[in-house]
Amino acid sequence: MKSIAAVLLLAASVALWVITSSLLLTVSANAQQSANPSSSPATAHTPESAAPSSPASPPGQSEPQPSNAPPQPVAASASTAPASVPATTMDQVVDRAIEREHALMEMLKTRTPLVETYLQNLKFDPQVGPAPVQDHYFLGRMDLGESVDRRDYLSKDTSFESHLLGGFTRLYKLEYKPVGFSWMIYADRDDFNRQTYDFKYVHREFLGDVRCIAFDVSAKQGTGKGRFRGRIWVEDQDYNIVRLNGSYEPRPPNAYFFHMDSWRLNLIPGYWVPAYIYSEEGDFSYRSKDTITFKAQTRLWGYELPKGAQHTELTQVLVDPTVKDESPETQDASPLQAQWRWQQQAGDNVIERLQNAGLLAPEGEVDKVLETVVNNLLTTNNIELPGPVHARVMLTLPLETFSAGNTIVVSRGLVDVLPDEASLAMVLSRELAHIVLGHNLGSKYAFYDRMLFSDESTYQNLGFRHVPEEEAAADKKAIELLMNSPYAQKLNTPGLFLREVAARGPALSALLTPHLGTGFTDRKGAMDRMVVLMNSAPALDPNKLDQIAALPLGGRVKLNAWDDHVELIKTMPVAITSARYKMPLEVTPFFPRLARSGAVVNPIATANAANPTPSN
Repeated sequence: MKSIAAVLLLAASVALWVITSSLLLTVSANAQQSANPSSSPATAHTPESAAPSSPASPPGQSEPQPSNAPPQPVAASASTAPASVPATTMDQVVDRAIEREHALMEMLKTRTPLVETYLQNLKFDPQVGPAPVQDHYFLGRMDLGESVDRRDYLSKDTSFESHLLGGFTRLYKLEYKPVGFSWMIYADRDDFNRQTYDFKYVHREFLGDVRCIAFDVSAKQGTGKGRFRGRIWVEDQDYNIVRLNGSYEPRPPNAYFFHMDSWRLNLIPGYWVPAYIYSEEGDFSYRSKDTITFKAQTRLWGYELPKGAQHTELTQVLVDPTVKDESPETQDASPLQAQWRWQQQAGDNVIERLQNAGLLAPEGEVDKVLETVVNNLLTTNNIELPGPVHARVMLTLPLETFSAGNTIVVSRGLVDVLPDEASLAMVLSRELAHIVLGHNLGSKYAFYDRMLFSDESTYQNLGFRHVPEEEAAADKKAIELLMNSPYAQKLNTPGLFLREVAARGPALSALLTPHLGTGFTDRKGAMDRMVVLMNSAPALDPNKLDQIAALPLGGRVKLNAWDDHVELIKTMPVAITSARYKMPLEVTPFFPRLARSGAVVNPIATANAANPTPSN
């Protein structure tokens, strides 16, 4: 591991917005660094004794008790199976937790998940409280091998990133790329042991359906900079850490260690893998002098990406040569059918490539919901196309849509924030209009050699943006489709959604910047899509508590970090008593309902229970 002295720190003269826009640039480069022992001599420090447990154990399970024996060091374990013998003392619980943490690190060494961070800089508004004034978006693939690294999906040459970093692209790359987000998914990747840390029992509590044992963790004196300080939750069956909450200290000069709340999910037997991290800084109390104020969400997924044909590649196909099908469907395609199939072949190639890159969810129930809305639009408008129109969910956050062949793709972030089905119909109607009008892009992708590129260069090799004339025609056709649909009397809410996007556009350029397809605003944040529908909607009134124009981020879609499947979640309706609780398009904390792998989960459990979702 590199020493602290080798880490490139931000110069004091760099403007503050550069520091806040570069989430954890110096932080991530320092949080896991060990101090040079010669410069920080260790002092004697006796570990705090474990406190006695309080709540009773369930029947059949022994209760860990405090031990008077001194804790023994636990070496990093490469074991892949959790211990089956229950711990009988809190010291044993700590030992098991350390062992399981190192086993998790060992298991993840071969994994390269995607990591996405979205950050909103905040400013206090007397009416709505802390509100976003600027945002930043990062997407890359993290290598969890011996030396953690991160590879960026977004090109440094895009106008979005040049604008975001204000010409400091080189500085950003030097500081952000080397270690990525490793500091947020582990308490300490290299030195998580009793020699470095003290563990103090706090209490037991349930996180969702999982009973946990909470410990406060702090570094021993003289063990170096950038050590974790906070609380961990250890599940009481296999003793895996399921949550970490805290920060790192002490911090070097001219660097910042931000707070984090890191959650793990039991998506495979025996392991709880990192899935969500929430970060927040800022004090908005009276006369506070905090200058760094932000909220950020980090999601990880793609631990187990598809490897192409898995189950059918060795399957023997038997055909009866005596059977001959002479139905019309077996004849050569007509010119129109051939064009449709060519476009669909191009779309299928794109869909497969995006899914293999970890950017598109596998087929699932959410797709069926989207396709139902599409079919509602087609049926009520008496439109019959040469083939079916499909819909898929892109796993990224920025609000965008595009059509690849005859498949409509909608980003996870966009589905998340739509307030109702009519708003979803509005979004889908635009891409359906492009298909109906023959504005099919990307037929060049029907040639398979054009799919041969690295995952990290996906955004440089694919693109589905239409010319302005086609966009204008699609807007007009989409309005026509909606007016003849079951959603015709419910278009006030989609219009309000567009008004909300337009109002927030200048402050949320990263969220509203499309990377493959079409968004809602131009480069200056002004609305340039479905303007007629927006202008016909009622006025936007933040103080009107029953007017929900857009949901907070994370309000609709739950993403499985291991296999990339998505599902729609239904949250319990929450009474909104203040405009500050509406939080449209805003970052909120994560509070997943934890459950063990294979357990039956409450259907109303949510990946972000803190988000108020109104009943429609």
